[in-house]
Amino acid sequence: MEPNIFDKVHEVDLKKTMEKSYIDYAMSVIASRALPDVRDGLKPVQRRVLYSMIELNNGPDKPHRKCARIVGDTMGKYHPHGDSSIYGALVNMAQEWSTRYPLVDGHGNFGSVDGDGAAAMRYTEARLSKISMEMLADINRDTVDFIPNFDETESEPDVMPSRYPNLLVNGTSGIAVGMATNIPPHNLREVIGAVVKIIDNQVEENRETTMEEVLDIIKGPDFPTGATILGKLGIEEAYRTGRGKIRVRGVSDIEAMPNGKSRIIITELPYMVNKARLIEKIAELVKDKKIDGITDLRDESDRAGMRICVELRRDANANVILNQLIKHTQLQDTFGVIMIALVKNKSGALEPRTLNVLQMLNYYLEHQKEVVTRRTRYDLNKAEERAHILNGLIIALDNIDEVIRIIRGSQNIQIAKAELMERFGLSDVQSQAIVDMRLRALTGLEREKLENEYRELQARIAELNAILADEKKLLGVIREEISIISAKFGDDRRTSIGFDEFDMSMEDLISEENTIVAMTKLGYIKRMSIDNFKNQNRGGKGIKGMQTIDQDYIEDLMMTTTHHYLMFFTNTGRVYRLKTYMIPEGSRTSRGTAIINLLQMLPGESITAIIPMKEYDDEKFLFMATRSGMVKKTPMMEYANVRKNGLQAIVLRENDELIEVKATDNTLDIFLVTKKGQCIRFHEKDVRVTGRVSMGVIGMRLNHDDQVVGMQMETQGPKLLIVSENGMGKRTPIEEFSPQRRGGKGVLCYKITEKTGEIVGAKLVEDEHDLLLITTEGIVIRIAANEISVIGRNTSGVKLMNVGQETDIRVASIAKVRDDGSKTDEEESEELDVESEEIMEDSKKDTSDSEN
Repeated sequence: MEPNIFDKVHEVDLKKTMEKSYIDYAMSVIASRALPDVRDGLKPVQRRVLYSMIELNNGPDKPHRKCARIVGDTMGKYHPHGDSSIYGALVNMAQEWSTRYPLVDGHGNFGSVDGDGAAAMRYTEARLSKISMEMLADINRDTVDFIPNFDETESEPDVMPSRYPNLLVNGTSGIAVGMATNIPPHNLREVIGAVVKIIDNQVEENRETTMEEVLDIIKGPDFPTGATILGKLGIEEAYRTGRGKIRVRGVSDIEAMPNGKSRIIITELPYMVNKARLIEKIAELVKDKKIDGITDLRDESDRAGMRICVELRRDANANVILNQLIKHTQLQDTFGVIMIALVKNKSGALEPRTLNVLQMLNYYLEHQKEVVTRRTRYDLNKAEERAHILNGLIIALDNIDEVIRIIRGSQNIQIAKAELMERFGLSDVQSQAIVDMRLRALTGLEREKLENEYRELQARIAELNAILADEKKLLGVIREEISIISAKFGDDRRTSIGFDEFDMSMEDLISEENTIVAMTKLGYIKRMSIDNFKNQNRGGKGIKGMQTIDQDYIEDLMMTTTHHYLMFFTNTGRVYRLKTYMIPEGSRTSRGTAIINLLQMLPGESITAIIPMKEYDDEKFLFMATRSGMVKKTPMMEYANVRKNGLQAIVLRENDELIEVKATDNTLDIFLVTKKGQCIRFHEKDVRVTGRVSMGVIGMRLNHDDQVVGMQMETQGPKLLIVSENGMGKRTPIEEFSPQRRGGKGVLCYKITEKTGEIVGAKLVEDEHDLLLITTEGIVIRIAANEISVIGRNTSGVKLMNVGQETDIRVASIAKVRDDGSKTDEEESEELDVESEEIMEDSKKDTSDSEN
């Protein structure tokens, strides 16, 4: 008996077999599983799920269908793999924290940002989202090739028509064999804006688009979970080379609590960071004593949004703890960009390539050209077929009597068709349409309809032929279609691009312009454009200047430029430093950012004086005044190296605080004004130069319940403006204040009555200056100095601002603004520097006053 051929042992070389099998497996994973196609940005499983859903008629205008049905259809028809992998892909496309523009509209439990899994597919339901209809648009109009499925019983699309650049818009990640891809999601408006730019350059200027133009439009990734990208270097490297590292930091804010403690509030996390695991990690760090100072940790997230609350001990430095969280947890994470996608090579096979952002957009545009060309050809064929039939019908109507005679006289339809074709030179299709024609087509109205339709079809055919003949017209069609998608589905960026100290100096990117910086009693700060404040006449009600919380009001207000340093002096006599542009910009009514987010202040410290300066000058001094009348003069260069955690600026007596600091050149008279209406004028040479860590000397002797509210230098203006808390004020020429030696009690400068209230601020002003007055409720009024009466020392002045006498509203502070339009920005900036025009608020109300 012959031995069975299958019983024979075949000897093979194991090394060669393994190599061949492994390479086949690797190529299968690369091309048919893990990597997205550059044209539609989808992996095979995603494409098959979406196609199954459109086959099920499961669109956004239809009811949700059970996910088990969708997964079953996908597995049975197109994707012969495990149901869990199919359901996983479906769930991922429905999660709004995973997919920037979800392609599936899920109904039921689809998991959470805490890492909870979705419910089983027998419980959940889904349908296509509105934007995924743009992904599948025109799929039945011969726009893409269809290929046989795994058992050749069905056909599936090789690629989706993808009317928008899904690869960049939704991004993707996948681990193949020997390679991986990780493409971040982007903002739809920006990506479509870049495609439109490429089209415009081709159509209008007949040139290629440069990478710089694209980088100008696409600012960076736009993650569904928001957060902040640090710096632009990583983004630029990734976009230019296809590989790069982007550092992403969660959005956090330090809030002061009523009991004197601080808390860190985290409202946004980096992409793909598990919130529950982050909270566990913070708890672990506290338990292991790697972070000290956290007293409570809560997840307060709800439907309104994410909110993780980290409460701190009263003596803890919130900035230091925030830095430790950034260092030890995923509050700051790195997104490694690897932009690998499948691209068709010359032989038509898909191969993986690392692409830069411009190449991705160009491949997408090539795909769209092919899709729109094929769709146009399909529409043209349909239009020509219909026009051909209409032409036959019109011929029949013109010769209707003869047509009826031929049909009546024929034995059967075949003979009738043959006779019609012979008699009128018609085609088979036309003659079929004639014999199928109903009698109602003989009415005049129906004939008119046919003729109108035929005319419209001729125009449509001409238009379609023009698109096929001219690539610029074709590009115009693509441009119009994607612009509609951008308008319909586009939204604002969620991820902001922040400042990274390791990247580069931000000054190169920020124009130097005048700006107003406002800070409140409770330590909220912001900068605003000076255009926000328009002149008003005195006695008005003012405009809303800042949204403040209970018992808070604007206390410091100054005009400076974005490139000046701001030196912050605190009640404890320390100094901190920031560039003005590092203060977040806010609208006129916004609350601003808590200063403890920007400066590493010690617990219990608050800002009492702020001065802007352009640069340090070894011939200049900083002149300081305290609440209790002490003054101090120190060379400016001693403050040139301010550390991140501050520097001691002055040694204070108990219960004293620093109220005002000026830059001087040792040649000026100094004015000190108290809240009870006393003023002293002395030359600054009376005050000897002392070092940075010193107490200074007595500038003015005060009565036991009096305090200094302002310090001015003679160059700041020829008239002393004084404003009281009930909105009264006046200007007095400085000649009425004769110079004295320092250390005296001064002379009366304002007559205080019950109607006026105590003095809140004093400024030396020029006639062309403007004044801002701010109330304890945050109302701001701007008035010209020359509208305020000039009267003697022992007077109360006129009403400047209409504050309610019967309420607790008072003027909290005043500020001086120079904006007369006669000076250039450079002159103004120079003047700010030379004269130390630190237009700042200084009506600090003592604790008992603000409580009353």
